[in-house]
Amino acid sequence: MPHKREGLLEVTGLDVRYGRNMAVKSVDISVAEGQIVAVLGANGAGKTSLLRAIQGMVRAARGTIRFDGHDITTADTPARVRRGLVLVPEGRQIFVSLTVHDNLLMGAYTRRDTAVARDVDAIYERFPNLAQRRDMLASVLSGGEQQMLAISRALLAKPRLMMLDEPSLGLSPLFVQRMFDLIRTLNRDGLAVLLVEQNTGMALEAAARATILELGAVVLSGDAADVARSEMLTQAYLGAH
Repeated sequence: MPHKREGLLEVTGLDVRYGRNMAVKSVDISVAEGQIVAVLGANGAGKTSLLRAIQGMVRAARGTIRFDGHDITTADTPARVRRGLVLVPEGRQIFVSLTVHDNLLMGAYTRRDTAVARDVDAIYERFPNLAQRRDMLASVLSGGEQQMLAISRALLAKPRLMMLDEPSLGLSPLFVQRMFDLIRTLNRDGLAVLLVEQNTGMALEAAARATILELGAVVLSGDAADVARSEMLTQAYLGAH
């Protein structure tokens, strides 16, 4: 029997606790090279806790996290970033008291190569709005521009897998469309994406696979098209499951 190739990210039996509260319960999830996987569910379903645990920002109470064949369950966050696992957090969390340019450079803090300046120039070429405001404080950017800055900052870490936590939150419909266009473009360029997103329709259109969480546990996982047709998707958001 041929050996099954391991995915880029393999999460098995993951529990996350905050004191006595179980935020994530025995979750399995995987992302293959160059794949978009959506994580869906109502507020409080454990989606952000899942991403934070994968990034190493909160400790896993149980389970294993493997990335590119390596067990990173106990690795610290910078070590995971150096391996190519990068989170763009909910709310963007850019440094509004720093310039756009300095925010970008923060994304390269784990890098030791000499190509950072070239990669920053490539970001400015991709996002002319950021280039025009490179010396301005990030606080002057619109919400959509701040989200583009947060993703650009993450790109400077040279990720192989980018985790996006609610990237369309608070954006205008125009910027939501631009955001998903960007996600698809980055994916076509080879970037794997683990996407937490309340806009379920657009997330399922973009993703190859999807997982629904309810009260911290997986209630459905499969091809995005199948998940989109499932009654369980509606039940998870209405709390009727």
